[in-house]
Amino acid sequence: MRQGAAAGTPEPARDCTLCPRLTAYRADNRARNPDWWNGPAPSFGDPQARLLVLGLAPGRTGANRTGRPFTGDHAGILLFGTLLKTGFARGAYEARADDGLTLVDCMISNAVRCAPPGNRPEPSEEAACRPFLAARLEALPRLKVVVTLGDVARRNLLRALGLPGSAGVSGHGAEFAAGGFTVLNSYHCSRLNTNTGRLTPGMFEAIFLRARTLLDS
Repeated sequence: MRQGAAAGTPEPARDCTLCPRLTAYRADNRARNPDWWNGPAPSFGDPQARLLVLGLAPGRTGANRTGRPFTGDHAGILLFGTLLKTGFARGAYEARADDGLTLVDCMISNAVRCAPPGNRPEPSEEAACRPFLAARLEALPRLKVVVTLGDVARRNLLRALGLPGSAGVSGHGAEFAAGGFTVLNSYHCSRLNTNTGRLTPGMFEAIFLRARTLLDS
């Protein structure tokens, strides 16, 4: 069994070798930037969370650098700002893992835990990392709502739940039940989506306000 493949664990080993391409990319980044995290980005947040925010994969200069999901890249500005505004985070986001920010009733994770070249994981890498996602879902005893950031994250969630990737509804604002959870799909809070206006701060905030309503109902 390759390192990182322990059954039932929600987090990969620090030097997980399940995906040769991602392992090689990590080694190259480590050689160029030895002071970066350069490993699988661990899930971040409240272990009793009722809300899980699921992205696709760490960015090279974001979580791959800082070791915390969505920290240090453009996407984190809108994500953490929205979580703070809607009561799912406390403190101040300063784009570093030691900024003291904490999540409240919320956890953030990624379908693929290692940064992929060009920000694009391959289907085989999504499949190799999926057991960690399935275990992460199992390890959240109070989980009720999952916000998926993009349709690729949505498909990986569904497959981790043992469902077809085509199940549920695609598109921003889509809402459906799967695996005992309510799934809310959002456009990803990437620089491309926000700069083009495909995703506005108001659209993004509405997703988390809906999650709050679901959790409080």
